[in-house]
Amino acid sequence: MLVVYYSSSSEYTHRFVGKLDHPSRRLPLLTKDETLLVDEPFVLVTPTYGAGPNRGAVPKQVIKFLNIESNRRHLVGVIGAGNTNFGAEYCKAAIKVAAKCHVPLLYRVELLGTPEEVADVNLGLDKLCESSLKTAM
Repeated sequence: MLVVYYSSSSEYTHRFVGKLDHPSRRLPLLTKDETLLVDEPFVLVTPTYGAGPNRGAVPKQVIKFLNIESNRRHLVGVIGAGNTNFGAEYCKAAIKVAAKCHVPLLYRVELLGTPEEVADVNLGLDKLCESSLKTAM
């Protein structure tokens, strides 16, 4: 399963995605850069930024990417990367994206992902690939 993700210069999300056994494509760091076009099923991994009362949580680069209808059409699920220290705001961006795009929130992972989280996500993505193949036949 293709994994599309946004990671800031902190590289936390990038390092998590690098542990997965699935191909990935990274969204541009800057919103002024041209975004990706995806023409196959994918899972989005997004961190949360600037969350709080009356503040946006979804990175602008993710919004720009998902504002392209053909990208949204191929989205099959969302994974949130975050820090549990943020309490109720933990993985808020992924929760918002999943609800708005009517796809499942598949996982929420802590920062770089624990070894157990990485294993769970890999297994879940493998199963998602299998079910996509069966549906395509």
